[in-house]
Amino acid sequence: MVKVLRWFIFGLTFFFLAKTFQQHWREVAAIELNQSQLISGAIGLFLTLIAHIWSGIVWAGIIRFLQQPAPLFWVLPVYLQTNLAKYLPGNVWHFYGRIRAVQLAGSSLEAATLTTLLEPLLMATAAVLIALFTIQGGGLIILENTVYQWLPLGFAGAILLVIHPRFFNPILQFLSNLKNQSSTEDILLIKHYPWLPLLGEIGFVGLRGSGFLVTIAGFQPLSVSEIPLLLGVFSLAWFLGLVVPSPGGIGVFESSAIALLSPSFSVAILLSSLALFRLISISAEAIAAGLSWGIKLVIRGC
Repeated sequence: MVKVLRWFIFGLTFFFLAKTFQQHWREVAAIELNQSQLISGAIGLFLTLIAHIWSGIVWAGIIRFLQQPAPLFWVLPVYLQTNLAKYLPGNVWHFYGRIRAVQLAGSSLEAATLTTLLEPLLMATAAVLIALFTIQGGGLIILENTVYQWLPLGFAGAILLVIHPRFFNPILQFLSNLKNQSSTEDILLIKHYPWLPLLGEIGFVGLRGSGFLVTIAGFQPLSVSEIPLLLGVFSLAWFLGLVVPSPGGIGVFESSAIALLSPSFSVAILLSSLALFRLISISAEAIAAGLSWGIKLVIRGC
């Protein structure tokens, strides 16, 4: 029964992924891409693929940070394969898959949930930090809109404060007390601030942003002064796509990027670049999952 359910979930995931891919493929097919744009797209695909693999390595670091077993040869395939489940309606199934996988590896439900939820929180915080440092340098005037002004700053500030052991450990102890977990040995506590996981997520967002920059550069030559602007807008739009409920953040990222970049770039160029970048992102996730599945089969065969 479990095997049947697993194949059903796989089929459902593949269906929604293929549907999303087909939709964005049609958008890109309507664009007449020249050689320069194809080369830029290929480089963007490579950078995005590396970013997803790096993100899986960072997740392994988060699991180790929380003192849970995290062999990389196991964590990386789980992360890359469950990544595809974000395209299922609800936008939570990739989290469920990771929680179940960490549980099956020997962790408690609480520890598995924490390792899974801490990752997107650090990701989102990393994106806001990059946006704060680059947008001002890029000369972007943020729209008079709370979503663009105070939501990212408030979110990042709250997360950076809460994940400090002085605040985080009492929260964990309180949750353990609610479950009548009296043994202090069983309570999950963090020993120090998660600097390394946070830096790892900054690297991930930076790699994704680099893929975005290269993609746009195929449609319009970029000056050095435009790079901070584009990286900052990418980070801010990507943050909104992550925290606003939508399968894979589809639509939220694009609309935010257009709203912020339209004063500086042609809307036609933005629409073409964003359509290609979305296709690149989906392709990179599918390739990463396929590679991890193939490597897993080879390891089992050995």
